[in-house]
Amino acid sequence: MSVPRDSGPDVGFGPEADPSPEARLEQLLGRALNSFELPDETLERLDGALAYAGSLHSAHHSGGRHRETYRHNWLLVDGGSLTLWELVHNTGRDGTPQHEVYVSEDELHLATGRLPLPRDAEPEFDLHVPMTPVQLPPIPQMRRAFGAGDPAGSVDHARRLLRRAENPDHTTRPGPGTARLLDEACAHQITQAFGRRVSHGFALYEHAFLLRDGCELSLWEVEHTVTPDGRHMCEVYATQEAARAAIEDRAGSSSASCPRARR
Repeated sequence: MSVPRDSGPDVGFGPEADPSPEARLEQLLGRALNSFELPDETLERLDGALAYAGSLHSAHHSGGRHRETYRHNWLLVDGGSLTLWELVHNTGRDGTPQHEVYVSEDELHLATGRLPLPRDAEPEFDLHVPMTPVQLPPIPQMRRAFGAGDPAGSVDHARRLLRRAENPDHTTRPGPGTARLLDEACAHQITQAFGRRVSHGFALYEHAFLLRDGCELSLWEVEHTVTPDGRHMCEVYATQEAARAAIEDRAGSSSASCPRARR
């Protein structure tokens, strides 16, 4: 069964509070398998977006397989707007939901055409339909799709992550309370964080844990070699904001001590 473009109700994935436009972008890029392929120019234009809106564009469900496409639109600081297209499907080998993101409907159409679904599953496209971002209701945050549960492995992963944290300021490390919560982890997922630009020489990863009560908890790992001897170093923070602040601080210190290291 196919659902025509924008004819169904707006899609909701949970009751959580409406995040900021920047958080919407990071959620989308964090779950998309191909987000690293987006042009830098696109991400730069989305920096500091003023508003966000999104809607279901089309869907197909048949024989246990499904495909949905979503339209994500941001109002930019220059008064313009920018749209990203999300493709969600379960046509992979293990049947788990996969997310992909594209900058144009043409790319979305090509990606949809490669899926092993009947031809009537392909959505109709109208390349000339304008969108006003403030007129569309937003899509609430999509809950993370964790893989098969592995309580022992997830708890062990959390402990190893906390052990290798070498935050210069030990007070910024997740404390004993976080460690106790992670003893209840039953599944986990590691994703490289994209969205806002990360300074050259640094990598940022989100370690998301599913707890036995159904709640989710994330830790943010910064990897870099900005050390006196060039040694690889890991730092762990309880929030993405704290992790990005640490990256900016380390990158600034490195540039100040070695001006030629700037890109």
